[in-house]
Amino acid sequence: MGVTARSIAKAILPARLTLRLRQTMQASREASYRRRGVIELDLHAREWACRDEFFFNAFQALTFNGIKGDYCEFGSHGCVTFRLAYKQSRRLGHRARLWAFDSFAGFPASTDERDDHPKWKKGGMSFALDQFNSACELAGIATADYEVVPGYYDQSLPSLGRDGGPQDICLAYIDCDMYTSTKMVLDFLAPRLKHGMIIAFDDYYCWSTTQPSGERLAMRHAFPDDGRWELVPYQTIGWAGASFVVEAKQ
Repeated sequence: MGVTARSIAKAILPARLTLRLRQTMQASREASYRRRGVIELDLHAREWACRDEFFFNAFQALTFNGIKGDYCEFGSHGCVTFRLAYKQSRRLGHRARLWAFDSFAGFPASTDERDDHPKWKKGGMSFALDQFNSACELAGIATADYEVVPGYYDQSLPSLGRDGGPQDICLAYIDCDMYTSTKMVLDFLAPRLKHGMIIAFDDYYCWSTTQPSGERLAMRHAFPDDGRWELVPYQTIGWAGASFVVEAKQ
């Protein structure tokens, strides 16, 4: 049987269409991946922007109102908020010394049902100490300007006692997620509370289908209505965080 130009065209045409279709589908998939990456980047950028605005406002308020002291951060995954706190404190002329309290090994194991949340898993949010120090160096934070207290809170905080570690605190940023960790931090802060300081909870609105927010629950237990201190709502921090000004009850 002879091969004609028409038969060759019939054979080639479907192959070209198939190739074109494959190329179009591949391009579509790549564009989708790029869009997804942009969306994820945009979400992170929004969260960072919210925190950046909070630290600007907080250190502006502390500076304006003459509230001196140290910045203490409990949970420093990624060194993101730590860097923002340093940037805005220095920008506004507040010379707070910065403290980072973190296990640097992720979430601890827990058997307390008040810690239950689908996102809080043992080892999650791990960020090594050398990574943290490298991030501080890249951000231009001098080693003399900050202190790191590594270890899980049930060991690191009691070892400091009532008289160790920071004694004069202007801003405590709590990013512990879990109830038990947050409660230990608030117990540590109890003898260090003062009128005019700010306490911020990064995950104040992170509840689950069965549990209230661990940070909010811990705050409720640490600050009873008949206590010495009153927490006055200050500013929200993105979609999940909230902050409060500590006031001595009159």
